[in-house]
Amino acid sequence: MRKLREHLHWYLLVALFAAAVLIWYALVHEDRAGVFTVAFLDVGQGDAIFIESPTGNQALLDGGPNKSVLRALGKAMPFYDHTIDLLIVTNPDKDHFAGFIDVLRAYKVAVVVEPGTIGASAEFKVFKDEVAKEKAARVFARRGQQINLGGGVILEILFPDRDVEGLETNTGSIVAKLVYGSTSFLLMGDAPEAIENYLVGLDGKRLDSDVLKAGHHGSRTSTSDALLGLASPAFAVISAGKENRYGHPHAEVLERLKRFEVKTLGTYEQGTIVMESDGETVRLKK
Repeated sequence: MRKLREHLHWYLLVALFAAAVLIWYALVHEDRAGVFTVAFLDVGQGDAIFIESPTGNQALLDGGPNKSVLRALGKAMPFYDHTIDLLIVTNPDKDHFAGFIDVLRAYKVAVVVEPGTIGASAEFKVFKDEVAKEKAARVFARRGQQINLGGGVILEILFPDRDVEGLETNTGSIVAKLVYGSTSFLLMGDAPEAIENYLVGLDGKRLDSDVLKAGHHGSRTSTSDALLGLASPAFAVISAGKENRYGHPHAEVLERLKRFEVKTLGTYEQGTIVMESDGETVRLKK
């Protein structure tokens, strides 16, 4: 009889725990209904943007310079979630892709999108080997591609619009626009001013966005007057390391953003920056 009571006690505890987990899971997903999340992860001197659609589909645009992205993802994703639907490498410089090596080892990944520029580093070869081991589908980005992330969220590729194998890595960087309802995020990668001006000529007012991810970590070679005039963002996010040796963000860029009355946020000051959209407005999550 004593053993029976002990077994019943154990089963009751397991049942209560399972019920608590199910209730927690339901509440979390109820809270997410209709909410689109973009988190600019604090990975030091590099880029990493975690994207989650209202249906729970996830993408990671850039992986930062090292495994610090795993710690940031651990805070952005539920502990039980070990899958990421889509990885996007905006360019093959270490501060954008190196963290993906550890992501591919820790998470199940379905698709990897690349710009097509040449990555000559030893780390990039390791990255390609990990993609092959994962058996993830490889896709080369081209202008006009629209990736449906679910729940009405579309990731549109604006650049490259050609074979960029022979281009410098920043010049061939992926530029993309995330659209959800009437809200949008313009993600500039490391694109320099020449590419910004090219897109200004191609897209004009279609560049209008609520949030601008400033190009090349706030370097003076990006975030031009022409781009700011057409994008007219309410927010600009700069992903850079605190007291980095490159001097990012440059004072000229900060002055430009101030002149255009753009609220500027930086991972070097705020850490990870999380924004949410309901399809009508974008809000900064506290």
